[in-house]
Amino acid sequence: MTAPLPLTPTSAQFQRQLAELEGIAREIAAPNAADVDARSRFPQETLEALRKARLLAAPVPKDCGGLGCGIVELAELCSSLAKACGSSAMVLAMHYVQVACLVRHAGDEGFFRAYLTELAERQHLLASMTSENGTFGEMRTSLCAVRRESGRFSLEKDATTGSYCAQADGILVTARRAPDAAGTDQVLALVNRGDRQLTQTGTWDAMGMRGTCSPGFRLQAQAPEEQIVPVPFADIAAQTMVPYSHVLWSSLWWGIAADAVARAADLVRGSARHNPGAVPPNAVPLAQVSADLQSLRHNWLAVAAALDGLEVQGAAGRRELNSIGWALKLDHLKMAASEAAPRIVHQALQVTGILGYKNDTRYSLGRHYRDVLSASLMISNARIASKNASMLLVFKEN
Repeated sequence: MTAPLPLTPTSAQFQRQLAELEGIAREIAAPNAADVDARSRFPQETLEALRKARLLAAPVPKDCGGLGCGIVELAELCSSLAKACGSSAMVLAMHYVQVACLVRHAGDEGFFRAYLTELAERQHLLASMTSENGTFGEMRTSLCAVRRESGRFSLEKDATTGSYCAQADGILVTARRAPDAAGTDQVLALVNRGDRQLTQTGTWDAMGMRGTCSPGFRLQAQAPEEQIVPVPFADIAAQTMVPYSHVLWSSLWWGIAADAVARAADLVRGSARHNPGAVPPNAVPLAQVSADLQSLRHNWLAVAAALDGLEVQGAAGRRELNSIGWALKLDHLKMAASEAAPRIVHQALQVTGILGYKNDTRYSLGRHYRDVLSASLMISNARIASKNASMLLVFKEN
């Protein structure tokens, strides 16, 4: 029987990588976070620092020049960056999801193995384009289709959102396998900067997560056929895109909430220093919200460790992710984390009071509040609950 994986990474190498990211968060992401938010601009300084530290290749295997991180380690990196800037952490998490899709479903040989080596060397940034006008937010359905001719493919996609697609070196795009294929018969294609023409069709003046730069785009692409991932997107979605997204998003929502609680705790400690021997009135709600924060962290860490445990089992472990039980487990994590994180930030705001409400104090929680409210909307919780209701009608837990 395989021993359970630890809930926190312990390797000295990873601890050095985590320390380097924490330095980037503290020295670069945090000082620029307010400007990124105010101007709704891409966090370029942070991404350049991550490139220099070679952290964009964290999911890439070591024999391709990457860091070979598992999902527990990736989640630790994303949550640590989120404490400084939610938008930067969301860009990093989305990038890691796309890289993991290539590593886990196409990285063993041929074009994609060479591409992963190139990604690690040049620290390419990958984005995703799965949304499409007319599919009403359903990632597992496409209207656009791949057309193949003479060893090349072309596609045109009208996406409702395209997070940092204009800044990305490559975009992984979903499309129907062929013009006569069903909407759910999808493939995932890599479109590099030189393969595409992007036309922005909307704006991104959002309440929060403003640095993700996610307007609508119309994409026209032409590229070699070898850039189409050979595995059906249905398997990629179930075995990697959904699991990695839900865990990494949950970890960064926790990171945002953790910084909010840290600011509240700093204020309470300051009050205690001014009144030695007395417990400040807001210390009790701080203790309560700290317990909620701990529960949220243990939730995503446990699921991440279980996913790393499945990876040890190889192909059989990945196939397990196609089961209803795992689909429910991941959906429950997403729903619980996306509801808990805003509640925790709200509770932290009650502790800080007017000093957290104002935008010009060291305890300000306005950006945290707005960023974390996106959580329940990224793949709508209502849509997830509706799907789960159908699955629960036939699912019996062992």
